[in-house]
This record gives sequence, structure tokens and C-alpha cells, in this order.
Amino acid sequence: MAEHAHIAHHHHHEVDEKSVKLLLISFIINIGLSVVELVGGVLSASVALIGDALHNTSDAFSILIAIIAFKIGNRKATAKYTFGFKRAEIIGGFVNLILLFISGGYLLVEGVLRIIQPEPISGLTIIIVSVLALVVDLATAKISHHHAGHNTNMKMVFLHNLADAFGSIGVIVSGLAVMLFDVYRVDGAVAIGIALYMIVQAIISFPDIVHILMNAAPDDVDLAMLEKEILKIKGVKGVHHIHLWRVNEHESSLECHIEACKGRDLLVEVKTLLAEQFNIMHSTIEVESDCADGDCEL
Repeated sequence: MAEHAHIAHHHHHEVDEKSVKLLLISFIINIGLSVVELVGGVLSASVALIGDALHNTSDAFSILIAIIAFKIGNRKATAKYTFGFKRAEIIGGFVNLILLFISGGYLLVEGVLRIIQPEPISGLTIIIVSVLALVVDLATAKISHHHAGHNTNMKMVFLHNLADAFGSIGVIVSGLAVMLFDVYRVDGAVAIGIALYMIVQAIISFPDIVHILMNAAPDDVDLAMLEKEILKIKGVKGVHHIHLWRVNEHESSLECHIEACKGRDLLVEVKTLLAEQFNIMHSTIEVESDCADGDCEL
């Protein structure tokens, strides 16, 4: 006898529609900023500013990917996609992570080339454009920060914009170095600093998102302890074929076979245990009632 259940619960960490609308506004603003930075970078001959413009374009599309992922993730299950679309957010986060890494690699190369062969740049143009970029970056980072701690997509958006904010500060410093001291290599050094931050953050975030895509068990659940706790329930004679995986960043699912002397009555106890002690709200349990009544521990 197989039983499927989904314990009712509230998603306190879901990204709300208001946040999605704010992200859409951020996307539009960031695209506009990218154009301004690109023009300013060409006019000032600053590789740091051009690199920041390209990175900001990557940020804008990371926001767009996040919005699309949220929309798809909220769709109901279909006959073909019977598990629903919650993994869309994870896939979106993975794409954003790749964009972050590629952008960092590009900036790293450009920064090194500019240090090797520095070129004259316009410090005043750099400063004006970078101050504008800093204001936009901080505003966008603020929007995504609220959900960054519990949503990979929002975390990637936040990291993109935080990197941009640091980059804008660095580019401002670069502009000041040019205006005050005629030092041009700072432009390349700033680009390298931004690049290293982006690459490191991408590498740090990579394992967790891959674990979800590979159906790995959540790190905060001890599978041996879970089995032990189920066996403590009276009437349970054995547990096997346990499969535990993360659906997304906040939901885990479990399926298993239980050898029991009591049938359906045990399911409520097992599912309550999973929900209350291990935060597993979704489970599919097959009960095998093979033991004789005299063997039951009641």
C-alpha cells in the first residue's frame, strides 16, 4: 500500500509579486545604465568602465532570467511536468551563476591587458558615469537583498549588483587616480579586482546549486538519524528504499518503504515525524504489512 501526502505549510521565503515587479523596474534601469556606461567608457577610453558596462548588462539579463524563472516556477503541474516547475528557479540561478563566471573571466583578461599596456583615459567622465552607476547598483542590490539569503536566483542578482557597486567605487577611485596623479594602471587593477570577486562568488555558489540539480539530500538532514526515528514508532518493523532529495532550496521530498504491523494509521505518525523533526513536508510512503499480528509491538 503506497500513500502520498503533502503536509500543508506556508512558504515564508517565497519571492512575492511586489519584489518581481521591482526586479522588472531594476532590469529596465540597468539596461539604460549599461548604455550610458558603454558610451562613457568609449568616450573616456576606460576599460574598467566598459567592463562595468558589460557586467551591468550581464546583471540586467540575470534579473530578467530571475523574473522568468519566478514566473515559470509558480505555474501548476501539467500532465507532462507532473512534478511542477519549481526547479525553474534553480535552473535560472545556474544560468546566472555561469554568466557571473564568464563576466568575471572577461574582466580579468581585460584588466591584465590594460595593466600591461595602459592607455590615457578621461578621469572626469569616468567619475560622473560611475557615481550614477553606483546609485543604481546600490538601489538594485537593496531590492534583491531581502530574499538573497534563501533564494539562489535572488542571491545571484544580489551578488551581481553588489559586484557592480564595488566596481563603481573602484572605477571612481580609478578616475581620481587619473585626475590627480596621472596614474592609468589603476584602471586595469580595478577591473581585475572586480573580476576576482565575481569568479570567487561563482565558485562558492556552484556546489549548492549543483547538489539540488543532482537530487542530493539536504545537508541539514541526517539520513541515519531519520531512519532511527522512524523505527522508534511502535508497529514499524523496518525501513528501506529511502530516497531523500531537495525539490528546491526550501522543500525536500522523501519516499521509502516501511515494514509495519499497522497499516494506514502509521502514516500519520510517520509523516508528522518527518514534518516536525526534519522539515520534510512532502513524502510518499509504501507500507508493507507482512508481519503476523503476534509479532506487532503495540
